[in-house]
Amino acid sequence: MRLLALIFCLLLPLGAAAQNTTTQPTGTITIQESAAGDRAIAKRIRDILAELDGYASVEVAVAAGIVTLTGTTVDTQKTKQLNDLVGRIEGVVAIENEVAETTDVADRLNPVLDRFKARIAQAVAFLPLAGIALAVFVGIVLLGFFIARWQQPWNRIAPNLFIADIYRQVIRMLFIIAALVLALDIVGATALLSGILGAAGIVGLAIGFAVRDTVENFIASIMLSIRQPFRPNDTIEIEGDTGKVIRLTSRATILLSFDGNHIRIPNATVFKSRIVNFTRNAERRFSFELGMAPDTDFAAARTLALETLAALPFVLDTPEPSVWIETIGDSTISLQLAAWVDQTDTSIDLARGEAIRLTIAAFDRAGFVMPEPTYRLTRPADVPSKEPQPQTPGTPAAPPSMAPQDVDANAEKALEQIIDQERAGTESDLLTDRAANE
Repeated sequence: MRLLALIFCLLLPLGAAAQNTTTQPTGTITIQESAAGDRAIAKRIRDILAELDGYASVEVAVAAGIVTLTGTTVDTQKTKQLNDLVGRIEGVVAIENEVAETTDVADRLNPVLDRFKARIAQAVAFLPLAGIALAVFVGIVLLGFFIARWQQPWNRIAPNLFIADIYRQVIRMLFIIAALVLALDIVGATALLSGILGAAGIVGLAIGFAVRDTVENFIASIMLSIRQPFRPNDTIEIEGDTGKVIRLTSRATILLSFDGNHIRIPNATVFKSRIVNFTRNAERRFSFELGMAPDTDFAAARTLALETLAALPFVLDTPEPSVWIETIGDSTISLQLAAWVDQTDTSIDLARGEAIRLTIAAFDRAGFVMPEPTYRLTRPADVPSKEPQPQTPGTPAAPPSMAPQDVDANAEKALEQIIDQERAGTESDLLTDRAANE
């Protein structure tokens, strides 16, 4: 411990000497000494220090051009600045800076209080200008919100209410930015605007990455509302989901399935998916397949099928029905039958079912066989006798009716009424008659 204390005592004068000789004046030292010159140097230094803050306790003494500074300052930085300041005085040969940093609480707090009072005074003097800037900002913002609330012309120039709301949001944003620029210009802080916009851009970019799916869905909603691929009550298929369109909202497309269930599909999925619209054209074709025995006269069977389909009252003459051989199986040859109906008044499912029933009945009357595509394994002992088996006594089966039954689209119309009731609710809808069909 004594060794360390000895080393500390030896290094202390060296440190003081280094401090005292820091930034000493350079140049030629004159051989003439003048007491008047020393007094002039001391007066000049005192006058300068009197005009600066923090040097009130510094004493100056000059002898033979050597300036000795004693006293205290509020911080070390001001002490170091004395050497630079005094060294610029003409006639100074050397500087002995013995000024130390004060530890007096009052001396250290007084400058802080003075700066605080000065800033309060500046804030009070700034209040009228800040009030004017705030009034201009509020006035422009209120004007923008007032213009954005107009129904016209935004509803007229927009294809739907959703786009009109986007126009209103843009108007509000433009007026807010203009109000901010004018307010900052009044208070002389326009340089702050670039920093605010830069920070807003970075924050917006980060938020955009965080809510990328939401942004994608929002853009898809805009595109679907401008170019509408379907209308209310249209029967469509999206991603395997089939139903009638109820409405298009800013987030999802809502369908009513034929089971009475609501199907909500995000608009981003709708925009990117394959959409099948069954309602865009009133004419719609149904088809079905019938298996015939290989030894059937297919020319006669095809003619009978065409006559049967053409005779149905709900089948359209144009396009006309068609029948062709579709596939050849192990035990049957398939006929494909197709016909067109007006689905506005005819149920496609009921029409298909009735066409199948009447075609089978016509084939039965004409003696055309439609075997079952099955295999039967038998052994020699189990071979049945070829003699006809006795029939169970009873009333013979009545021949099937050839009169077409009702195939009106009553179920579809009932679903349309349900959809009309739901669309009468308060939820917004982006589907309008003014939008272009895609």
